[in-house]
Amino acid sequence: MSIQTSRLSRRTILRGLGVSLALPWMESTAPKAVAASSTSPDRMAFIFVPNGVHLPDWTPQLEGYGYDLPFTLSPLAPVQDDVLVISGLTHDKGRANGDGPGDHARSASVFLTGAQPRKEGGLRSGVSVDQVAAQAAGHATRFPSIELGIEPGRSAGNCDSGYSCAYSSNIAWSSESTPVSKEINPRLVFQRLFGDGTPVEHDQNAMRREALRKSILDFVANDAKRLQSKLGRNDRRKLDEYLDGVRNVEKRMERTDDDFDVSEDVDYPIPAGTPKDYGEHIRLMCDMMVLAFQTDRTRIATFMFADAGSNRSYRHIGVGEGHHNLSHHGGDSEKHDKLRRINQFHVAQLSYLLQKLKSTPDGQQGSLLDHTSVCYGSAISDGDRHNNENLPILLAGGRQIDLGRHVRVAPETPMCNLFLSMLDRFGTPVDFVGDSTGRLSELQL
Repeated sequence: MSIQTSRLSRRTILRGLGVSLALPWMESTAPKAVAASSTSPDRMAFIFVPNGVHLPDWTPQLEGYGYDLPFTLSPLAPVQDDVLVISGLTHDKGRANGDGPGDHARSASVFLTGAQPRKEGGLRSGVSVDQVAAQAAGHATRFPSIELGIEPGRSAGNCDSGYSCAYSSNIAWSSESTPVSKEINPRLVFQRLFGDGTPVEHDQNAMRREALRKSILDFVANDAKRLQSKLGRNDRRKLDEYLDGVRNVEKRMERTDDDFDVSEDVDYPIPAGTPKDYGEHIRLMCDMMVLAFQTDRTRIATFMFADAGSNRSYRHIGVGEGHHNLSHHGGDSEKHDKLRRINQFHVAQLSYLLQKLKSTPDGQQGSLLDHTSVCYGSAISDGDRHNNENLPILLAGGRQIDLGRHVRVAPETPMCNLFLSMLDRFGTPVDFVGDSTGRLSELQL
């Protein structure tokens, strides 16, 4: 067994029985020329939430620096200076435009594509921004992109007024007719990231490890010990912290409960390997996204906190009704209060991810958040109106962006203009995405 260096990522890899564990970039293990000149790669992540938000509790009253944090955005206080709140963006192709009802299905399909889905003639959407980047730069990592979710959804059948369930269940599209399915089981995500490439269902080594209930770290222990002796003090600490993080994820994946209380409005079984708590499920997926970025397994990720039109209940925060039902609030103040609690819960999970990225060193200087652009939001503005203008959008982290502000763009500015600007900063510029009309100048002063 020997320590190897990936030709693509130039990151140290520990190898053991059926596993290969890529490690963060460390100066001690990089060739001198690389250590002197290497810069951290850029990453992108896109996070989708369903059913819009209650805008009065979302939108800051102040614009520019020092903006206020309304109730819904209050969990962002620890990372406020790393977040750009963008008001006014529009997804015109989320509107019917002659195709009738089905706003929720359209909202997921259009979120990263900016393309009009259709009910008839088979699936038709567009290439999503994450896959535009993956097709251009995905060769540099083991996985061009990863797609994460919480609810399984369906890939066949009709889910929303004649639209295929594929529209409601996916935000990543590699072509206009090919959605990229998401993984919702944290255990399978972990095995995919850190296995030896064998499909999980055929991976006898993974099955053996599971039977023995051993940590992945047990299988790379000898390689890790050899590596420790070659590292400087700072890199030894970095390695210890990283390996502790991997083991922490493993331990949390072991805590499962098949008796998880699911809302009667949610008609799917909880898959084996998911945590009991919905918030813990999200945070565990966030941790694995961080690990994937930290180890350069991928540089592009999407994450659906819930499927379009999700009617999940949120009993853990005192909301027993289904989210979708509540979103049709009809101006009811009690429903507004419950919606803002759901919205705040989602933002709290985003804050967890951003704080995790910010606390994770990356390269010779800076953090993962400094080198990762995270776009969060919904393609429906108000769940009662089902409107697609003035969308609730946040952009966090990344380079060449003046963060810590609330900006308001001109009405009907395409959301895809933001995507063009993100692709520029990712190093994969294109002429257009979906219905884009140009770059978003508001990202910089």
